[in-house]
Amino acid sequence: MGILKKRVNEFPTPYTCTRAIREGGLETKLSMVLMGFGNMVHGQRIKGLLYLAVEVAYVVFMIVNGIGFLRMLPSLGSVPQEEYWDEATQVYMYTKGDQSILILLYGVATVLLTVLMICAWRGALRSAYKAECLAKEGRHVNSFVEDLKTLLHENLQKLLMTPPVFFIFAFTVLPLVFMICMAFTNYSKIGNHLMLFDWVGLENFKALFDSSSILGSTFWSVLGWTLIWAFFATFSNYIFGMIISLLINRKGTRAKGFWRFCFVLSCAVPMFVSLLIMRTMLQPEGAINVLLRNLGLIASDASLPFFTDPTWARVTVIIVNVWVGVPYTLLQLTGVLQNIPEELYEAARVDGANAVQIFFKITLPYMLYVTTPYLITTFTGNVNNFNVIYLLSGGDPVTDLASTAGKTDLLVTWLYKLTIDKQYYNIGAVIGILTFVILAIGALFTYHNSKSYKEEGGF
Repeated sequence: MGILKKRVNEFPTPYTCTRAIREGGLETKLSMVLMGFGNMVHGQRIKGLLYLAVEVAYVVFMIVNGIGFLRMLPSLGSVPQEEYWDEATQVYMYTKGDQSILILLYGVATVLLTVLMICAWRGALRSAYKAECLAKEGRHVNSFVEDLKTLLHENLQKLLMTPPVFFIFAFTVLPLVFMICMAFTNYSKIGNHLMLFDWVGLENFKALFDSSSILGSTFWSVLGWTLIWAFFATFSNYIFGMIISLLINRKGTRAKGFWRFCFVLSCAVPMFVSLLIMRTMLQPEGAINVLLRNLGLIASDASLPFFTDPTWARVTVIIVNVWVGVPYTLLQLTGVLQNIPEELYEAARVDGANAVQIFFKITLPYMLYVTTPYLITTFTGNVNNFNVIYLLSGGDPVTDLASTAGKTDLLVTWLYKLTIDKQYYNIGAVIGILTFVILAIGALFTYHNSKSYKEEGGF
């Protein structure tokens, strides 16, 4: 019985907010209103004052600005900017008016700040309850200096993770939530809704899914080409990189280091430089067309339509992407091949397996087992492969003047054109959300059903 009691006491009491509210004393319950009060009662004055200072700062902010930001968030402003003639300067001036974009940004920031404040409130309540429990048990309650020292030992994770979490909230979560909110507004150049705009609910999503409209038909066309491009760009690189890595790593190949150096050397050239050079060479009067004319392979007044014909343009960007991406795949697969146990090959040869059987029973399964996460991330990267498409073809050719996308535009390049060139920010936000949803669901489903996930570490 004594041993059992000792083992039970080894597990610390869970200092949760629920237990604090239900079982805490008066000082802990008052900490729900005055953050840090329970800490100050039990000798943690500096810690309690810091919690109280955080609460005071938040309350002051909400009274001065926060409540106003939240109050204007549902309407996004109502006072338009107006033009008037200034007699003193003899020029037209503009009234300030409401700027919906700032109202939305400040409102979202206030909501996220409130979320952080709730997390701080929960932490203060748990800290007050912990101090109360330790005092009742006659155990030592850490001072502020001792709490700081724990950040270098048992609470090291809090010291290391707090700055990244703060910057993630400021530079990742806030822009993402802001963009998601923008998708439910009419923030666009249409109707001059750039200064003052309203909430429109799901109207933007309905417009994008309506295949009978120009916008909807363009979306489905671009989505289809994006998936086709991502598939061929991913697996063409993988297949050709696998073939080259197998040829270099086979026992009969001499000067393996030299051949690897040749491919690694191409990786040293910045990709955008290679793409711009290829774009220049593939123009109607570029080096390749001029060379083909000089060799008599095409007529003297003709040019191969690398970027003027839709089919040629799509095939061209895929082939150029293979040339640019194979060296990176080669490096990935070379490391995988060099780590396949030689005993597997020797056992297969003893059993009478030929080269084809060894490849499909040992080499390929092992490579797919190790590189499935790499294939998923590569596919995701190709869906968002802005550089290759924008720098090589610019999304051209454009065959429908009413459309805002070319035949080689991906969702990401079309989004760029809609926001930067056309100023249709709301539609761009919708496309960004849909791209994220498609990629997230596809990546999670594929990885969850792969052997890399189901048999982790079991090959």
